[in-house]
Amino acid sequence: MKRLEGRSALITGSARGIGRSFAEAYAREGARVAIADIDIGRARATAGEIGPAAYAVEMDVTRQASIDAAVAACVKEAGGIDILVNNAALFDLAPIVEITRESYDRLFSINVAGTLFTLQAAARQMIAQGRGGKIINMASQAGRRGEALVAVYCATKAAVISLTQSAGLDLIRHGINVNAIAPGVVDGEHWDGVDALFARYENRPLGEKKRLVGEEVPFGRMGTADDLTGMAIFLASKESNYVVAQTYNVDGGNWMS
Repeated sequence: MKRLEGRSALITGSARGIGRSFAEAYAREGARVAIADIDIGRARATAGEIGPAAYAVEMDVTRQASIDAAVAACVKEAGGIDILVNNAALFDLAPIVEITRESYDRLFSINVAGTLFTLQAAARQMIAQGRGGKIINMASQAGRRGEALVAVYCATKAAVISLTQSAGLDLIRHGINVNAIAPGVVDGEHWDGVDALFARYENRPLGEKKRLVGEEVPFGRMGTADDLTGMAIFLASKESNYVVAQTYNVDGGNWMS
C-alpha cells in the first residue's frame, strides 16, 4: 500500500515551487490533494497536470473567509482533511533602517498569521473528524538565526518554529501531529527575485549571490524542491506518529540543531 493511501491533503501555495513538488509526491503516495493557491488559474493548471488525485482550491491565507472556504471545499471534495502543509509564504529583505511597515505587515500577515489561522481551521476540522491528522509548517534556516538584511523574514520563520512547538504540544492530545521543515537555500524561480534584492543591497552583479550561497552549502549545491519531499512524506505518514513539535533541517548541512 502507498504511504498516504486514502488520505486527504491541503497544501497552501502549491500551484508551483516547493508546494507543487509536495503535491506531486503526495499524489504518487495515494493522497487526494487540494492545490490551494491565491492564483486559481495556475492552481487549476497544476491540478490538471498532476491528474485525478489533485483538485484546485482558491485560497488567500490573509483572509479568514478564504481559509474557511478552502477547508469546506476539502470536506466537500475529499471528505475532510488529514494532512495540512502550510507552505504559502512571502520573502523580502532590506537593511534595518529601510524596513517599511508595509513590508513588515505583509510578511507577518502571510508567513505567521496565515500559518496560524490555517493551522487552526484545519485542526478544528481534524478534531471534528475524530481521526487525528498531520500538520506540517514550512519554516526555514532563516528562522534559526538572524541575518543582517533579512530581519523581518527571519523573524517570521522563527515565529513559525515557535508556533509549531506550541501547537504541537497542544494538539497531540487530539492525535494531531504538528511538525515543521526548515529548508536551506532552495533553487527555483523565486530565487531570481531574491538574488536581485541581494544584488541591490550588497552591490553585486546579478547571479553572484545565488552562485555564492550554492557554493557555501556543505553538500555542494543549493537544494531543490524534490530534496524536501522525502521529509514531507515522512511527516505526513503514520511513520511519524511519535514525532511531536519538531522542526527538521533539510538544508544540505547549512545548519545543525
